[in-house]
Amino acid sequence: MMNLILQGLNTDLPTARRIAALAGARQLTPIAPHAYRCEEVEVSPALKAQIEDACSAAEIDCTLLAADRSLNEFKLLAMDMDSTLITIECIDEIADMQGLKPQVAAITEAAMRGDIEFRESLARRVALLQGLDASALQRVYDERLSLSPGAQAMLAAVKAAGLKTLLVSGGFTFFTDRVKARLGLDYSHASVLEIAGGKLTGKVLGTVVDADEKKRKLEQVCGELGIAPSQAIVMGDGANDLKMMGVAGMSVAFRAKPVVRAQADVALNFVGLDGILRLFN
Repeated sequence: MMNLILQGLNTDLPTARRIAALAGARQLTPIAPHAYRCEEVEVSPALKAQIEDACSAAEIDCTLLAADRSLNEFKLLAMDMDSTLITIECIDEIADMQGLKPQVAAITEAAMRGDIEFRESLARRVALLQGLDASALQRVYDERLSLSPGAQAMLAAVKAAGLKTLLVSGGFTFFTDRVKARLGLDYSHASVLEIAGGKLTGKVLGTVVDADEKKRKLEQVCGELGIAPSQAIVMGDGANDLKMMGVAGMSVAFRAKPVVRAQADVALNFVGLDGILRLFN
């Protein structure tokens, strides 16, 4: 039997009752402020589409999942960084220091939609940064980098449940290293910007962390922990997250591109990252 979890920033009881009735739920249970569990639902694909449309119109995130899912069945939380754990795309903000944000952001957007292969897009974007003073990286971290809503509450609960944490990013170690230390994460993995003479060279050193590399790192960490990828929750927003999401036990699309939302087990478009906590009994 399945449960349907409804949550939004302003979800009210009458709206929840209306959607529960549409889903044919046997019971509606409040589980948190503005969050409800519609219990014992059986939903056909056509009805699921109707429910999703009704929820989207009401700015409610809806998740259909087995009634017995528990956070304790997972051992690892793997997260993308840019536009997932944090609110910005770091490379776009670095480019803003060069007056090139619109050009770089357009390439970033196309890559996250899956329109451009990630390696090509990263090379093109990083090349535009050539000659920028490396101090711009610290400025972006200090002045523009913010955690996504619900990040700290989510991480606190996940750690309390005994899960390890992995930050894996197509962005750069300058930022992942600092975010890892700031939040007390267990693992991080990202690309390395080349710096020479205090300036960005417009190149990446070593391995580019693309979709294949993200998946490889996830599987490596699972191996080190002695767990299967099916014991991992993976969160992301862009097309380069899909391969690691595809091997996870639960995939979460956070304010993601349509191609990612369509393939993820969970899509959080309105609530914060801590929305995943309300999915479990």
